[in-house]
Amino acid sequence: MTSRIIPSADIKPAPQPDITHVHTLSMFVSNKPGVLGRICQVFSRRGFNIDSLVVSQGRDPRFSRMTVGISGHPEGLHQIIMQCNKLIDVIHCFEHNDKDAVVREMVLVKINTPAESRTEVLQIVEHFNGKTVDLQEHSMIIMLAGNSEKVDAAVNLLAKFEIIETVRTGKVVMARGSAET
Repeated sequence: MTSRIIPSADIKPAPQPDITHVHTLSMFVSNKPGVLGRICQVFSRRGFNIDSLVVSQGRDPRFSRMTVGISGHPEGLHQIIMQCNKLIDVIHCFEHNDKDAVVREMVLVKINTPAESRTEVLQIVEHFNGKTVDLQEHSMIIMLAGNSEKVDAAVNLLAKFEIIETVRTGKVVMARGSAET
């Protein structure tokens, strides 16, 4: 009996059910060394991946605001929020969605733009309310901001040109009305 060795490239894994959901958390934390590391450990222990992270000093320099985009199994989210809120340096942690908060991100896109395609690129940028922030003889840098779907749509349209590189922020979030972020 001969056994045939199947190259691993020919083996395709069985499709897995989609159990991953994306969540946006905002945190108000003490502006001290080590806080981010302790928060990241909470996500890691629960099997959540950090997809985006934005941290900036608050109006009071003793505190920082964090917006964390995470993905993972939805059943563990409540535990993550509770565990983050128990950390000494976390003032509060909330989940936000598009209904209760304004969520935006920004992308810089550097595009190779020969003279013949420049007009079309600028039309796409104008349509998405973007801005040209640098213009060189053979390239330009575009800045676009909006919700994730808008940013994705703009980048997808610009992909028909030669994109040299992109730099994308994570999500930033602010609660609507009088609710606390």
